[in-house]
Amino acid sequence: MDEVLRRMKRILIILPLLLFLGSCNPFAPGLDENLDLGSSIVGDATTIDGVFQNIKYAYTFRDTTIYGQLINSNYVFVYQDYDRGVEVTWGRDEEMQTTRGLFQNVQRLDLVWNNIISLSTDSVSQQASVSRNFNLTVTFNPSDIIRIDGYATLALARTDAQQSWRIVRWRDESNF
Repeated sequence: MDEVLRRMKRILIILPLLLFLGSCNPFAPGLDENLDLGSSIVGDATTIDGVFQNIKYAYTFRDTTIYGQLINSNYVFVYQDYDRGVEVTWGRDEEMQTTRGLFQNVQRLDLVWNNIISLSTDSVSQQASVSRNFNLTVTFNPSDIIRIDGYATLALARTDAQQSWRIVRWRDESNF
């Protein structure tokens, strides 16, 4: 009987210790209590600057979820194919497929939005047009890097001034 009591005492002493140690990960970082929830690398899409910040974020982190939130359901992408002498367009579905393919097939994307060339909004801040130049570096692998300097004109829309902007039309005005 004494042997059984000794084993039970050991179990009662060791069990809480194991439970405590099992719930504590010494390698896990502590919770940052001073985290500023107002600062985020994802922009505020209710501002035009936030839209451009989110495009940059989506390209940097190859995030189609963030990118897709920016694209309006009736979105149109437009560019000039100088070799064929025609204007090429596609809609939201092809844009998302193309962007997903790009994000999956590169090692790195670096997008820099430069100065705004022109900006206009309607009187109720529900439509905007922004022309801006950009630098895009596409790294497929260390020996296959493409650098693009271009211009884009984005037509943005939203239902009211408190809603997020969505890209309705993206015209690539680059001369490749």
